[in-house]
Amino acid sequence: MKKIKYYYNTQTLRYEKQVVPLRVTLLRIFAFLSTAIVTGLIIVAIAFRFLDSPKEKILKVQLEKADETNKVYANKLGELDERLKELEKRDNEIYRSVFEATPIPDSARAKQIETKREMQVLAGMDNKEMTEGIYKVLNTIFNRIGSQEKSYKDIEGMIKNKEKLIASTPAIQPISNKTLNRLSSGFGYRIDPLYKTVKFHPGLDFSAPQGTPVYATAEGTVNIAGNLGNGYGNHVVVNHGYAYRTLYGHLFRIKAKKGQRVKRGEIIGYVGNTGKSTGPHLHYEVLKGKKHLDPIYFFYNDLTPEQYQRILKLAASRNQTFD
Repeated sequence: MKKIKYYYNTQTLRYEKQVVPLRVTLLRIFAFLSTAIVTGLIIVAIAFRFLDSPKEKILKVQLEKADETNKVYANKLGELDERLKELEKRDNEIYRSVFEATPIPDSARAKQIETKREMQVLAGMDNKEMTEGIYKVLNTIFNRIGSQEKSYKDIEGMIKNKEKLIASTPAIQPISNKTLNRLSSGFGYRIDPLYKTVKFHPGLDFSAPQGTPVYATAEGTVNIAGNLGNGYGNHVVVNHGYAYRTLYGHLFRIKAKKGQRVKRGEIIGYVGNTGKSTGPHLHYEVLKGKKHLDPIYFFYNDLTPEQYQRILKLAASRNQTFD
């Protein structure tokens, strides 16, 4: 029941009922509502600023767990990266070295250096960035693992063909030289016998009487057997596989034929003085791919350690070549 208010009218000397104008009533209602709305907004703002809703609390807990999980994954990725680097190091420095295979460059291992930098940056990322970073690093490591698997398959093939690799690697002197007195000129820059200038000599010269047998230094297939007018005179080139080739120059007579399969120690020709030559001798070269190698390092099958040291000194002397 609405409470009725009265006031004492001094003019009429009577108590009269108090009547509030409509405008005042409306103003009061508006003031009350405004105050309530402002107060409510302040309360809501304070609540949003300092208090979490149940949904926000759940999300916050989930984010904290995700952050912890990401950090664990980042640590695991670091461990995985270290283990993978160790495998790659063994692959390059041990396994491939045993088989004289070319090491796999970093670029082929999916940018390992870049991966290391990414691992260092992960620690300073926020949750979303860390998740994306971990995904990127995982992708890189996956590619590196694929590359490593391929490398191990290659090495497995090398192991299976190890016996063939050994048989196909030059390992003896191309002529009989037990006294080691036939090596006349070594590998490297030597004096040219015709022009008397210092030129690169890509092989070894063995002085020997004309007709001295020349032996294949490893198993392989004869690629060239003849005189091509290139200064080597009558010469033989044997392809041994595994990127190895050997050349036997200035022969008096060639016994091997093009396409023939030869074994280590098999006679392929005889010492002569054909082509650009100043006396009977054998010019011998070892190539791997397009690169000339010093043949002196491929005589380990028929020399003692003492003989090997002696022939190294002989080959190092800077004398004049025969060709």
